[in-house]
Amino acid sequence: MNTNDTLNQAQALVRAWASDCMTPELNRVDVRIAATDLLAAVHALTDAHWGYLAGITGLDLGADAGQIEVLYHFCAGAAVLTLRVLIDRTHPVIPSLCGLLPPATFYERELREMLGVEITGLTNTDRLFLPDNWRDGVYPLRKDAVLD
Repeated sequence: MNTNDTLNQAQALVRAWASDCMTPELNRVDVRIAATDLLAAVHALTDAHWGYLAGITGLDLGADAGQIEVLYHFCAGAAVLTLRVLIDRTHPVIPSLCGLLPPATFYERELREMLGVEITGLTNTDRLFLPDNWRDGVYPLRKDAVLD
């Protein structure tokens, strides 16, 4: 199976939950899904043994936008599928993938610590990078973070 076929397979697996699909570059497909559909979409990928979770990243779109975007990057060979999930910036909540993909715990802890995203079902909430005396409510990767 070539990379294009692999990406088509991924799109077909998550099509039921996709609100938008984009091809930002060769060998890559981005699919926008709702936070409420995240577990179902990831479950479809894992049931089909499609690729592996390469990382979870987050992007603060700013106070004016009022959203944080969480990106779940899956790879299968040269094919990259990114599930893009927009969540409310004032109450950012997303379900944990650690029940389906235990390695997701590391990425989810980072997302929680650096962007202030609440990960429901996350079993380990220990800090990864920030010191224990770090001020509550200050998230270094938020655009409006005051780090002095």
